[in-house]
Amino acid sequence: MELHFFKYQGTGNDFVMIDNRLETFPKSTELIKMLCDRRFGIGGDGLILLETDSETDFKMVYYNSDGNESSMCGNGGRCLVAFAKKLQVFETKTTFIAVDGLHHATVNEDASVSLQMKNVDEIKIEAGYVFMNTGSPHHVQIVPDVQNVNVKDMGAQIRYSDLYGKEGANVNFVAQIDPNTFAVRTYERGVEDETLSCGTGVTAVAIAMFATGKTHCKEVHLNVEGGTLHVSFEQENENFTNIFLTGPATMVFSGSIEL
Repeated sequence: MELHFFKYQGTGNDFVMIDNRLETFPKSTELIKMLCDRRFGIGGDGLILLETDSETDFKMVYYNSDGNESSMCGNGGRCLVAFAKKLQVFETKTTFIAVDGLHHATVNEDASVSLQMKNVDEIKIEAGYVFMNTGSPHHVQIVPDVQNVNVKDMGAQIRYSDLYGKEGANVNFVAQIDPNTFAVRTYERGVEDETLSCGTGVTAVAIAMFATGKTHCKEVHLNVEGGTLHVSFEQENENFTNIFLTGPATMVFSGSIEL
């Protein structure tokens, strides 16, 4: 079987994209793991299927590079929107369904993608860290110098600690640059390593920094290893709503692989 694929990246967070509207892709954990392998496959932080949906423009099915279906991926969602536009599924604005529910998105004039994230109605603020679910569970921790953090080792310690149990959590290390700009590095579960960017992660960071008073801005700039993302939101009492993640989503290449 020959599989046609596309490779997309959003601030260095890269994904294998497959048009599965005809439902021909064999959803095998080992196959997906191999396709995401950077030595023996195509290479990517994850694999995303674009499928049909009866009530929205399309459905997003996301797998981590370990081959397992996972929770929401913000950068993956933005890349899938760019992919769907390339396939002429929509023109400028779209709605799609993902594992965490309905999403709205827009492809902007500069080709960046703005993706509406799920509302956040529960934030756990503890001494030394903040935890919330932005479609995926995220631990947010401020550090003095984010560039000198051993993200893989420290992230793994927190991800596998008793704090989060068997399910684990993604781990974000944050340093403040100015009143509305933060530097972020993220350890992602499922990838089990640092990624160059994490969309749900920077969303959690932006809200955590606002909730703890580190910033008073409702539009926050996040510098990640792969570029810059922007998160805007509104606050209604204890809830954060109208959350948008904005940044580039670029096709890298396409090709075919024999399975």
